Amino acid sequence: MLPKCPEPSAEGRGYVMRRVDRYRHGELEHLSDEIAEEVPVAMIYDDVPFAVMMVTPLDLEDFALGFSLSEGLISTSAELTSVEVHPRLEGVELAMRVASDKLAQRIGSSGERLLPGRSGCGLCGARLLEDAVRHPAPVGPGPRIAPAALARALEALGAAQPVNSETGSVHAAAWVRVDGSIALVREDVGRHNALDKLIGAMVKAQIDPERGFLLVTSRASYEMVTKAASAGITLMAAISAPTALAIHLAESTRLTLIGFARAGSYVVYTHPQRLLQVTGVNP
Repeated sequence: MLPKCPEPSAEGRGYVMRRVDRYRHGELEHLSDEIAEEVPVAMIYDDVPFAVMMVTPLDLEDFALGFSLSEGLISTSAELTSVEVHPRLEGVELAMRVASDKLAQRIGSSGERLLPGRSGCGLCGARLLEDAVRHPAPVGPGPRIAPAALARALEALGAAQPVNSETGSVHAAAWVRVDGSIALVREDVGRHNALDKLIGAMVKAQIDPERGFLLVTSRASYEMVTKAASAGITLMAAISAPTALAIHLAESTRLTLIGFARAGSYVVYTHPQRLLQVTGVNP
């Protein structure tokens, strides 16, 4: 049996230390390993529970703002009048106050707690089909991006993910300038959470979503495209594949969607006009 390992404070790091057995080439090692945190975060609006998300407990105020915007609970950052982070024995409470009637419309007059959300949940709080499939307004023209800028961002992204460098188990969402330099990165065990954190950080920093592009270390699911388009982002590049519904939504919202982004190669699924030196017509 392994000796008990005292747990150091991981506040602000997003990971904890655990004792593990590692087997390699027929040999056993006893060592410490960095493990990404995943804790329940209760989203509470005006004292009404809305959803419980599984989140890496970093950048929670960014998450509160980004989640509120991308889920359509507020229209502007000014409508989120306060955010209080309350650590609890079971997890974390995000107690928020909003100046908007969108919340009441979403949860109805009963005040019933809505669905809990996993770390991969992108439809949290949705009970009906018409709530699940949302259609953001079309995005603006946005910039034109050179392939070299995408390659530069991909090369730099690994070094901009401190939690993933330690744990190897979290996603990142990065905001990239037109020249390919990375302006902001947020990490989380859930790809949707990472994007919500990034959207919140972008709004706080007053970043124009039409002056750069989004790069994510995950697949391009419908929910990710929904959140990106809702934030006014015009180009989204993912290192993995998109879904058919994500492509359909990107087409209808005029968002440029890239999948399988690698050094020197990528696949453009919608609106290729935003990529310099890329020509073609969607079927």
